[in-house]
Amino acid sequence: MMVRIFSKPQVLIWAFLFGILWCVYPAERVFSQQSATYVGSKVCMECHETEYTKFSTYAKKASSYEHIRKMQRGLTAEEFQGCFECHTTGYGKPGGFKSEKQTPNLKNVGCESCHGPGSLHAKSEDSEDIKGKLTAADCETCHNKERVEAFSYKPLVYGGAH
Repeated sequence: MMVRIFSKPQVLIWAFLFGILWCVYPAERVFSQQSATYVGSKVCMECHETEYTKFSTYAKKASSYEHIRKMQRGLTAEEFQGCFECHTTGYGKPGGFKSEKQTPNLKNVGCESCHGPGSLHAKSEDSEDIKGKLTAADCETCHNKERVEAFSYKPLVYGGAH
């Protein structure tokens, strides 16, 4: 005996809804976002020159690796490496910062630290292929209470970017 979970009309409705969803948000985009890699902020500069210039000129984040490099003498190798998560781009993520020698283009905080890996967006120039609108939650990965209190530092969560 075969038990039916859905009737024929229900199957057709689900198939129709799935088809609409597939058209609105193709699976190709879901899968391709997972394969995006980090390219470095200079690639972003090609189309976003104003934002890149403001960021690299005024944001302390743009030279964040030098800030931890100055503190390195007082840190163990493990402690120094622990700084990479917030002071480099994509550390610990596929294609992210590995070392100053291997990935010099990712050694500072850059565009992709906040907006995510940019390879797909750089190729397609489609705004859907990068995180555009950021929220405070995006900043709080690094600018959180624990880190702020540990360094007696009040971050400019909304300032200093672009």
